[in-house]
Amino acid sequence: MLKASILTIGDEILIGQVVDTNSSAISRAIGSIGIRVTEMTSIGDDRDTILSTLSEELHRSDIVITTGGLGPTKDDITKAALGELSGSRGNVLHEGQLEVIHRILHSRGLDVLDVNRAQALVPDTCEVIINKIGTAPIMVFRFPEERFGHKATLYAMPGVPFETVNALPDVVEDIRVHSGISTIYHGNVMVYGIAESALAKMISQWEDALPESVHLAYLPNPLTGVRLRLSVYGCTPEEGKSIVGAEIAKLRPILGDAIYSEEDDTLEHVIGKLLKEHHQTLSAAESCTGGEISHLITTVPGSSNYFLGSVISYAIAVKEKVLGVPPEVIRENGVVSSEVAARMAEGVRKLTGSDYSVSTTGLAGPGGDEHNPEGTVWIGVATPRSTKTRKYNFRNDRKRNIERFAASALFFLLSEIKEDLAK
Repeated sequence: MLKASILTIGDEILIGQVVDTNSSAISRAIGSIGIRVTEMTSIGDDRDTILSTLSEELHRSDIVITTGGLGPTKDDITKAALGELSGSRGNVLHEGQLEVIHRILHSRGLDVLDVNRAQALVPDTCEVIINKIGTAPIMVFRFPEERFGHKATLYAMPGVPFETVNALPDVVEDIRVHSGISTIYHGNVMVYGIAESALAKMISQWEDALPESVHLAYLPNPLTGVRLRLSVYGCTPEEGKSIVGAEIAKLRPILGDAIYSEEDDTLEHVIGKLLKEHHQTLSAAESCTGGEISHLITTVPGSSNYFLGSVISYAIAVKEKVLGVPPEVIRENGVVSSEVAARMAEGVRKLTGSDYSVSTTGLAGPGGDEHNPEGTVWIGVATPRSTKTRKYNFRNDRKRNIERFAASALFFLLSEIKEDLAK
């Protein structure tokens, strides 16, 4: 298996001014073709540090990917350091990248200055992958075996996250072509409502019986549950699909309704697909989630076809006056209760005229009591046939509790929609 290291360059990362999201995106992308990332390093804009760190990583790794330091300002020194490392005798103009620079700047009503043109100058020792949405090209340096003890390739990518993400498919394809990597087939199973450790115990016999060609990875996420990724190496797409499909078929009876998708998917996307297919609508009444459910729903393209709107009823007065929750229900049961969750869901469904609605009322933290400790949430789902509620308790910080509340609400909602459609 090829080994790779990722190096982010920039003082702004070291001082915490910018959060490094590029490393995780790169790791996921190259991991998908079977490359193992063994190191992630961040360094500042210092020539000697860049040169020494790159030399060390190229000795240890088959592939090194850098991000940052390729901008037009004086502190962006990575390109010069890469030229020195690769033995460049000078820079050459890459016309393809220059065309992109002209297009981008002209679309913004800006002139192309010498400092912009300079970004299309690259060391004569590199190949170029054009950055289609930015001004700094991706530079590729291929080193012979005698330089670092093995063949090594260095990819220098821009530091702007959306440019890095956009260029990753081209970089991955270049790695695949030049490294002779065989085809890898990935299958996915999305599971919600079972903790990773409990899930591993439930499916241990199934996992132990997997064919040697199938590799299983557990990928947990508080908003989507646990993604089980099944990978088959060295196969055709048809062979991989057949092998993975047979193993997933054995998994379905074990996990049942905990499986909500057999693609790399999200709860909100699966809900949206069902509602759209069956011409049904949705609304939300949120208290402790503060709009998180509505945010997730509306991240799905086309959600305006089924999502009518929401009420963020954070205050008791809004629960009573907008959603129509009777004051005596709150007084007798408390705000965080099954009865209030049910009335909130029914109220927003009536208010918007939606087919389905979901509600949340709880304590994200800090604070709580013996009846409703911190991390408690009541979720309500109102449908054309009934209203149901569920209680959950999570022991996380406030932000993570809100995420878990929202995801649990979506899974509960999805379960009720599926039950309706099955009738």
